[in-house]
Amino acid sequence: MTWDYPTPFTHSVTVLPQHIDALDHTNNTQYVNWCNDAAWAHTTALGLGAKAYKALDRAMALTHAEYQYLQATRLGEQLEVGTWITTWERRMLMERRMQIKSLLTGETVLRARLQFVCIEISSGKPKRPPKAFIDGYTPALIG
Repeated sequence: MTWDYPTPFTHSVTVLPQHIDALDHTNNTQYVNWCNDAAWAHTTALGLGAKAYKALDRAMALTHAEYQYLQATRLGEQLEVGTWITTWERRMLMERRMQIKSLLTGETVLRARLQFVCIEISSGKPKRPPKAFIDGYTPALIG
């Protein structure tokens, strides 16, 4: 399997009955959920999960998302979600790329580009990231 970028953070998923739509393939909204799950798993692995976000009163909030659906997946198929932080200005903006691959075929079934802004949770307003964000996210930035 070839990834779009080197050394992704990966998150494994299996297409379950509840993921299937009326056309007998994975519902498009499920891919969004898997991307969200992988992004949270990556953030948590970097030491910045929901608990840290709340303690710091800061979060990276999604502002824009683009999903490119390339192939359908079906019940029982095993998938690997890869994610990378591709832009992190250490100020307020971040970009994350996602790629979902089928372990059965090795083919990419989805690509996504997600943009985030750092916010103060208590007010919902954009704020500069705390040092913990800079220290946690910067090493994960791909060059």
